[in-house]
Amino acid sequence: MTAQSPSRLGISLIPILTLIILLALDISIFGSDAILGASQVSLLFASGICVWLAMWRLKVPWHEFEEAIKGNIGDVTTAIVILFLIGGISGTWTMSGIVPTFIYYGVKIISPKIFLLTACVICAFVSLMIGSSWTTIATIGIALLGIGKAEGFSDGMIAGAIISGAYFGDKISPLSDTTVMASSMNKVPLFEHIRYMLFTTVPSITITLIIFLILGLSHSGADSANISIYTDTLAEKFNISPWLFIVPLLTAFMIYKKMPAIIVLAISIVTAVVAALVLQPGIMREIGSGISNGSGWKIMFTGVVQTIYDSVSLETGNPEVNELVSTRGMAGMLNTVYLIICAMCFGAAMKASGMLESLSRLILPLTKTRGGLVASTVTTGTALNGIVSDQYLSIILTSSVFKDIYEKEGYEGRLLSRAVEDSATVTSPLFPWSSCGMTQATILSVPTITYLPYCFFNIISPFMSVIVAITGYKIIRRLKKEEAPATQEADAQKS
Repeated sequence: MTAQSPSRLGISLIPILTLIILLALDISIFGSDAILGASQVSLLFASGICVWLAMWRLKVPWHEFEEAIKGNIGDVTTAIVILFLIGGISGTWTMSGIVPTFIYYGVKIISPKIFLLTACVICAFVSLMIGSSWTTIATIGIALLGIGKAEGFSDGMIAGAIISGAYFGDKISPLSDTTVMASSMNKVPLFEHIRYMLFTTVPSITITLIIFLILGLSHSGADSANISIYTDTLAEKFNISPWLFIVPLLTAFMIYKKMPAIIVLAISIVTAVVAALVLQPGIMREIGSGISNGSGWKIMFTGVVQTIYDSVSLETGNPEVNELVSTRGMAGMLNTVYLIICAMCFGAAMKASGMLESLSRLILPLTKTRGGLVASTVTTGTALNGIVSDQYLSIILTSSVFKDIYEKEGYEGRLLSRAVEDSATVTSPLFPWSSCGMTQATILSVPTITYLPYCFFNIISPFMSVIVAITGYKIIRRLKKEEAPATQEADAQKS
C-alpha cells in the first residue's frame, strides 16, 4: 500500500476532530438531550466540512458524495422502519398490560440477589432466539427495567445487564443481521463463524455474569413494602392476566419460523392491540378520551392509534409507576431516526472523500504481529462506531480495510470476522451519538453515559478478542510464500 502525504492525512483528520469537539460540547451542554438536535447539527456540520475540503483540496466531484449519501441512507431504510415498529411495540405492549404483567410476575419470582444475573441471561436467551438486540431491549428489556427499579437497582446497572445479555445473544445468533453480515463480508460460513466466536464470547459473558452476580449479592434490595406498592398499583390499574403471554409467545413462534422482522413486529403490534381492547378497555378509553369527544368506538380507536404513534402516560397514583408505564410510541423514535440519517451523511462523506481509507492507514504499522493485527482490527471497528455512528457501516468498512491484510499474512477469514464482531457489533451501544447508543438510550430512557460503565460484556469483548489472539488458541496461520521452504513449495505445485 502506497504511503500517503502528510497533507492528505492532515486534511482527513479535520472533519473527525471537528466532529469530536462539537459532540463533546453537545454532551457537556445538553447532556442526554443532545439527541434532540444538537448531535444531528454537529454531524451535518462535520459532513459539510468534509465535503468542502474534499472538493476544494482533493478535487472529489460532488456527484460522488451525492451517490454515497443516497446509498448509505438507502441501506438503513429497513432499520428505520423497524425502529418505528419498535416504538409501536413499546406502546402497545405496555398499554395492553403485557409489560406490566411481566413486571408483576417478575417482581414476585426473581430474587433481588440474582436479579442482574437473571436479567442478563434472559435477554441473552431472547436475543439468541430472535436475532435482534434492539427488539429484545424494546420488549423484555423494558419489563426487566421495571422489575429492577422495583427491587431498588440503579437505572444504569439494570440497563447494563439488559444490554450485555442482548448483545451477547445477538452476536451469536444465526438470525442476527450483524452476524450474517460479518460472516458474509469475510466469506466465512455462518455457523463456522459463530462457533469460532465462542472462544472469545463465552469467556466474556462468563466474566460478565460473575460480575453481575457479585453486584447482586452485595445489593441490599428494595424494601418488600416498596415492591408491594409496585405490584399492587399495577394490579389496580391493569388487568394482570397470564393470557397476555400469548402475544410474546406468538411473536417468538413467528421468529422461530424465520418470518421477516418487519412482518413479525407488525403482527406483534396488531395482536397487542387486540389484547388491549379485550383486557384493558378502560385504559384505551382513558387514553382516547383525552383527545376524542366522539362515541365509544371513536374513543377506543383514538386510544389505540395514540398508543401506537404518540407519547402516552397514565395516572396510577404512584409517580414511579407512572414513569414505568409511560411510553413514547413511534413519535419517540423520530429524534433517533433524525440522528441515524445525519450519521449516514457523515459516514458517506468520509467514505466518498477517501478520508476514511486515509485514516485507516495510520494503524497499518501495528499489524506485523498476530496480536497487533487483531488489536488493530478491534481498534478500527470500535473507532468506526464512534466516527461513522453505525455498526453496519463499521462492520463493512473494517472488513474491507483488513481483508487483504489478513489474506496476505496467511490468516483465516474467520479470525477477521470474529475480531469485527468482537468490536464493531458489541461496542456500538457505547457511543452516545451512535445509532445504537441513542436507540438504546431512547428505548430504556437511560442515558448512554449512565449505562456505559455497566455494559461489562460490551467492554470486555474487544479485550478478550486481543487476549485470545495473543495466545494463538485455535488460530491457524498458513505460511506465506516467502516463508515456505522450496521443497514444500514444489510439493504444493505438484499437487
